Amino acid sequence: MSEKQFDVVVIGGGPGGYVAAIRAAQLGFKVACIDEAKNAKGGPALGGTCTNVGCIPSKALLQSSEHFEHAGHAFKEHGINVQGLELDLAQMLKRKDGVVKANNDGIVYLFKKNKVTFFHGRGTLAGKAGEGFTVNVTGAANETITAKNVIVATGSNPRELPNAPFDEKIVLSNTGALAIDAVPGSLGVIGAGVIGLEMGSVWRRLGAKVTVLEGLPAFLGAVDQQIAKEAQKAFVKQGLDIHLGVKIGNITKGDNNVTVEYADASGAAQTATFDRLIVSIGRVPNTIGLGFESVGLQLDERGFIAVDDECRTGVPGIWAVGDVVRGPMLAHKAEEEGVAVAERIAGQHGHVNFNTIPWVIYTSPEIAWVGRTEEQLKKDGVAYKAGTFPFMANGRARALGDTTGMVKVIADAATDEILGVHIVGPVASELISEAVVAMEFKASAEDIARICHAHPTLSEATKEAALAVDKRSLNF
Repeated sequence: MSEKQFDVVVIGGGPGGYVAAIRAAQLGFKVACIDEAKNAKGGPALGGTCTNVGCIPSKALLQSSEHFEHAGHAFKEHGINVQGLELDLAQMLKRKDGVVKANNDGIVYLFKKNKVTFFHGRGTLAGKAGEGFTVNVTGAANETITAKNVIVATGSNPRELPNAPFDEKIVLSNTGALAIDAVPGSLGVIGAGVIGLEMGSVWRRLGAKVTVLEGLPAFLGAVDQQIAKEAQKAFVKQGLDIHLGVKIGNITKGDNNVTVEYADASGAAQTATFDRLIVSIGRVPNTIGLGFESVGLQLDERGFIAVDDECRTGVPGIWAVGDVVRGPMLAHKAEEEGVAVAERIAGQHGHVNFNTIPWVIYTSPEIAWVGRTEEQLKKDGVAYKAGTFPFMANGRARALGDTTGMVKVIADAATDEILGVHIVGPVASELISEAVVAMEFKASAEDIARICHAHPTLSEATKEAALAVDKRSLNF
C-alpha cells in the first residue's frame, strides 16, 4: 500500500472524526484524517466545533464567570471578603484560548501516538477508485489520496436568521459569543436552548443585562417540565429576563447595536435594542461542497446524510457520523458513533444506544437528563412512578452553599425499571453518569436505592430520589 493509499479516511477532525480515526488505527487499519480548521496562526485546530468554538471554550468561560460571580457575591457568606474586585476580560479570554489550544495539541499528540496520518485542508470526494474512493485534499499542499472506506464527520454550522446574518461583531453565533471583547451593557439572545442559556449566563455574570427571546411557549420543552420549571425559576432569580412564545419580526443592525422587533406571547408588538445579539436557533449539517455527487451520495431535504442504524450511507464503503446524520447533535453521540463505525469496518459489532445518551446544559444550576420525561411517558401511555429529592435536604449541597434543584427518578410502574433520570442542581453533569450506567444495565429504582453511596455526597440525592419512587426517602 503506497503512502497515499489508506484503509480508512476520515473527513472531519471533530469529536466523531478524530475518535473514529484513532479507534480505526487501534484496530490495525492504515488511517488518515482530513480537517481544515485553522487556529489564529493558520495552523491546524483539530477538535471541530466542540473544541474550538463550542463545548470546551464555553465551559472555560462558564467556569471563569462563575468564579467571578462567586467572588463578588457568594464568598462573603463563607467568611471571605474580597476588596476591589475587578474583571480582566482579556485575561479570561486568553485563558479560554489556552484551554482550547491544549485540547487541539492533545489531538495532534493522539494522532502521532496512534499513527494516524493527518492532512490539514479541505477533504472532498472525487469519485470511485477501484474498490474504494478518491479524496482530494485542498490546503497549503494539495494532495490526492485513496481509501477503501470513508467516514464523513464534518459536523454542523450555526443556523442563521434570514434577516440577521452573522457578522460575529454585533450579530453573533456561538463563535462570536465566545469572543466578545468588552462586556456589553445589554445582550439579546434569540433561542433559549443550550447555547443561548450558557452564553447568556456567562455574560450576565460578567455584568450584561441579558434578555432571552424564545419562540416556544414552554421553557426547555425537551426537558422534563418539573425540572425545566425549577431551572427557569433559578435563572429568573439570577437576572435572566426570559420571554417565551415570542415571534421574531424585523431585525435592524446599526453600527454598534441591533434592534429586534417581535410579538410577545399575547401578540402585542414589542421592540428592544441591544448592544449585541446572540442567535442560537439550532444548527445545520455541514454537508455542502464535499463532492458527494461524484460517488452518487444523496442528501435529504434538510441537508443530512441518510444512514441506516449502523451509520452506513447508500454508497457501500462510505459511512457518516455525528451532526451530519440523524439523532441528537451532541459531541458524545458523535464519539460513540465514530467508535462504532470503526469497529463495524473491522467486522465487529459497534453499539450505540440512543435511549441512554445523556443531555447536559452547563448553566448554574446545571441541568442533565437521560431517558424519557414524564410528558413523553404520558403521551405514550406508559404507566410509571416517580420520586424526587431536593438538594436543599442534602448535606453536601448545604456545605457547598448550592442547594438549588432536585433529582428525579422515573421507573416503570410494574417492573420498577428506570425509564428516566432528570437532574437540576450542582454538578448535574457528573451525577447523570450513574443514571446512564444504571439504565444501560436495565437497573431498577430499587437497585440504586440499595447501593451504598458515600456520605456526604451530592450523589446521595440520586439514591434518595430512587427511594422516593417507593415513597420511602430517608432524609426528606
